[in-house]
Amino acid sequence: MRSLKRAVLSIGCLFAFAVSAFGQSDLQKIMQERKLTEQDVLAAAKTYQPSGRKDEFIVFSSGGQSGQVIVYGVPSMRIYKYIGVFTPEPWQGYGFDNESKAVLAEGRIHGKDITWGDTHHPNFTEKNGEYVGDYLFINDKANPRVAVINLKDFETTQIVVNPIIKSEHGGSFVTPNTEYVIEASQYAAPLDDLWHPIEEYEAVYRGAVTLWKFDYASGRIDVNKSFSLELPPYMQDLSDAGKGISMGWAFTNSFNSEMYTGGIEKGLPPMEAGMSRNDTDYLHIYNWQILEKLAKDSKNYKIYNNHKVITIEAAVKAGALFLIPESKSPHGVDVTPDGRYIIVGGKLDTHVSVYDFKKIKELIDKKEFASKDPYGIPVLDMKKTLHGQVELGLGPLHSSFDSKDGIVYTSLYVDSQVVRWDYKSLKVLDRINVHYNIGHLDTMEGKSAKPIGKYAIALDKLSIDRFNPIGPLHPQNHQLIDINGAKMDLLYDLPIGLGEPHDVVSIQASKLSPAVTYKMGTNSRTGKQHPAMTLAGQERVERDGKNVKIYMTAVRSHLNPEHIEVQKDDNVTIYLTNLERAQDETHGFAIDNYNVHMSAEPGKTASITFIADREGVFPYYCTEFCSALHLEMFGYLYVKDPNKKYESAKKMQLQTLSPQALETEYQKILATNKATDEVIGSVVKFLTEKGYEKYPKIKEQVVDALDQYSKIKEVKDKADAAYKAKDLNSAILWEYQVWQYLVKTADVGLRAKNNLVRELSTPMSPAATRGEVAYLEGGCNGCHVIGQVSSGPDITGALLRHEKGEEWIFSFIKDPAKHYEEEYVKALINYFNLRMPNQNMKDSEIKDIIEYMKWIDENAGLN
Repeated sequence: MRSLKRAVLSIGCLFAFAVSAFGQSDLQKIMQERKLTEQDVLAAAKTYQPSGRKDEFIVFSSGGQSGQVIVYGVPSMRIYKYIGVFTPEPWQGYGFDNESKAVLAEGRIHGKDITWGDTHHPNFTEKNGEYVGDYLFINDKANPRVAVINLKDFETTQIVVNPIIKSEHGGSFVTPNTEYVIEASQYAAPLDDLWHPIEEYEAVYRGAVTLWKFDYASGRIDVNKSFSLELPPYMQDLSDAGKGISMGWAFTNSFNSEMYTGGIEKGLPPMEAGMSRNDTDYLHIYNWQILEKLAKDSKNYKIYNNHKVITIEAAVKAGALFLIPESKSPHGVDVTPDGRYIIVGGKLDTHVSVYDFKKIKELIDKKEFASKDPYGIPVLDMKKTLHGQVELGLGPLHSSFDSKDGIVYTSLYVDSQVVRWDYKSLKVLDRINVHYNIGHLDTMEGKSAKPIGKYAIALDKLSIDRFNPIGPLHPQNHQLIDINGAKMDLLYDLPIGLGEPHDVVSIQASKLSPAVTYKMGTNSRTGKQHPAMTLAGQERVERDGKNVKIYMTAVRSHLNPEHIEVQKDDNVTIYLTNLERAQDETHGFAIDNYNVHMSAEPGKTASITFIADREGVFPYYCTEFCSALHLEMFGYLYVKDPNKKYESAKKMQLQTLSPQALETEYQKILATNKATDEVIGSVVKFLTEKGYEKYPKIKEQVVDALDQYSKIKEVKDKADAAYKAKDLNSAILWEYQVWQYLVKTADVGLRAKNNLVRELSTPMSPAATRGEVAYLEGGCNGCHVIGQVSSGPDITGALLRHEKGEEWIFSFIKDPAKHYEEEYVKALINYFNLRMPNQNMKDSEIKDIIEYMKWIDENAGLN
């Protein structure tokens, strides 16, 4: 009761604060118009991230049938990225450039391209059972594959194809120090890739669990050191690895202990009937540390498709494989953070079972078994291994843990609920409805040895009435739940309009350290220097018969070369190196009509190969809006048919300027360049005097600016030479190229200066901070540029231009029209040919803007 009162009081306080901060009438009006309750406002406050504020957690979600991974933040639930994994992703050029095509080619099955995937279970690399944000693994259920994603750049770097199983669901789960990535089969099938009739099901059909060896140093799965364990045809499902007391062991549940094979077309009961007859199915328990030793001796395994498969017989003989009965049709197996307990939910049971590994190990050590299955695997007594069972509701599936000892959250598929309970005392503590039919769920780092909790994410299969109707196919729904209080609180609905996002894993954002740029010339898929890295001055075209190689660079705001000539049916490869050093200056490359695209982040080298099978002229351009001169960043591909005769079109006579007019144009661009260069000189002087090199981010921008500036001399020499030769047309064009380099230098340099000014400025008060936000959101910076006259007067010193500066500024912003006839304002209107519009600022916003203007004046000497 006390906690309830505190919660109500907290909501009331927050509501009162919101009312006072934003104005009672405005907030109440919005709440009334949108039919929002105080609880709604509280939920919004818990998830809202102001512009520039970053999320505490990053979530990686499977993309289901898209074959991709979705990345979003918590608590904001903002989607950040789609990572191409098993299928192409055009924005990042995945599946279009040669380097990513090579990764996708690793996923071919028997030489055949697989153009879709069904991603299911993402998992991080681990150390001591704790999540490490170095790599992410994700499996493909439909085409048994596992992919490795490098979290330095969020790109897929490897795909491995399972050589023996035809489908899987129990992947990709990681052992506590990322020794192995576990992938368990789903539907039993012959391991030898040959035809066998269904009547041979029990004799020939098999399940398996593959242990992919991960080489942390290279960030790749070592296929040659990987192996599998043969399992009975029980339809294996999810897996989890032991830790702590259960270190070295792993657990995979299953359904169809009946080994029923269906035949509805023959008049037999369907699969669903025959596979749920028994009261229990089997939890597989195996020791991977023993298995890896068995894999070193050929007498313990068979070879299928050049892959080692340890036999059931060898595993049983070595004491590495056991079974325990579990509730029928289980779908989740989760090891507790300390490794002591294993939690299993059965879809067709209202209970979850909590197994005690201590009891399991004691029975194994004493060789106390209840029976053996038809394949000779020892079966432990279920009752003797249980810590206990607890009734949660209909359809318990998956569990995830809290930072509080013993607390776990379990999804109920049929009841559409998340239940909080204590797996030690076996008591239910709380439950909350979700919408609808939840599958997986996750708490923050909830499957690790050190779960954080705080939030839970419900992965709901149906959304029905939750969102605007968009046709028969609805988005699926990820719901964010606050689990901090005594009662769970549903905060946010996130529609996912991509595939079937089956499962997620979450990690503290602080544990991720992605690179902001690549080392120059990097092949992002290998992490090594690309052999075709091209630096400035190395651009070239090489021809070897019908093979043409173009070594190209991209930098704001041109591609070099800008003209490429090839012959029809040439095999063309373009290597593109992004020479930028500043972060987020990505350049893309596409040739119109040729279905080619690549993305090159700063420092990256990527390539595309295509047959120039169409005659004509095809523009190519940068696909990323990278600068003010982005539209000018293009060139032409000329494809000429060598078997055709081309008659030259009659050249049109162009009107040219007189020599005097050309001279005037030349002198005008010279003056412009001189003035721009003086601005750059003043910026460089400021940066140098203020010690820019002490600030790494600013130093990076200065280096980038100076790199642009260093290109000017060569171009300027060409302009001067053309002028000396009386070729005024060429001289003017080269001077315009000088101007482009000057503009790019000034652009980066001024950004560096502004950032340095912020570093050196006095801290802002909360009111001044709010004032800056109001200033920017109000569009004031469209006319007023701090430190210089622009479309409107410089606001620096504006408070000092009037006897009662603060009062006058307040009145002028509040109602500009009231001051239009004042002599001072009339002079401004005449000079700028503009009138200050009414931005409808609130009084509180105007007061904050005045505080911001005071801060500007206080730091005016820095500009």
